Amino acid sequence: MRTVIAEDSVLLRAGLTKVLETAGFEVVGAVDDAAGLLAAVEEHRPELVIADVRMPPTFTDEGVRAALVVRRQWPEVAIMVLSQYVEERYAADLLSQQTSAIGYLLKDRVADVESFLESLRRVAGGGTALDPEVVAQLLLRRQDTSLDRLTAREREVLGLMAEGRSNTGIAELLVISESAVAKHINGIFAKLDLSSSDGGDHRRVLAVLRFLDGERA
Repeated sequence: MRTVIAEDSVLLRAGLTKVLETAGFEVVGAVDDAAGLLAAVEEHRPELVIADVRMPPTFTDEGVRAALVVRRQWPEVAIMVLSQYVEERYAADLLSQQTSAIGYLLKDRVADVESFLESLRRVAGGGTALDPEVVAQLLLRRQDTSLDRLTAREREVLGLMAEGRSNTGIAELLVISESAVAKHINGIFAKLDLSSSDGGDHRRVLAVLRFLDGERA
């Protein structure tokens, strides 16, 4: 899988490159700023971009803004954004552009190599991967009356859905049957007024966007 990495920390950039190459990814570019990211994507047309939120020169939002440019100009490129801290609005900005092939993780997650690689592959395959900490904060802070209708178990399932977990993965983590997971998810869709005409995979993301949208307001 052709990949471009944009990370200003030399050590983390080298570490990511090593981890990805060992796992069979082809790192075609490793840059340290947003301008370099856009140039590398234009030159190499990768399948996946991994970008830090904060990069030179101001270390504010250069990385995520560059990722949004990539999303607009090369929508076929999957994007995984890494952040030192939970910054919900950046996740919302990314997901508002398109609800597939997007990930947002804290950098601490890179230490769990297998889980990190699983998230990368899921995003590259067209799925989503949201950090559990982002999901937890959004669920706590979101003021949406439709979300208030969810049971504690449904909120738990929604949080795992937001992380990009499959029904099988959710069932394993919660130690319940897949049929029980499906029942909870159908309950979530019904309480959030998400029609079956939206499609199963898309409704999963729309359920997450319901509270992400509130954070943007």
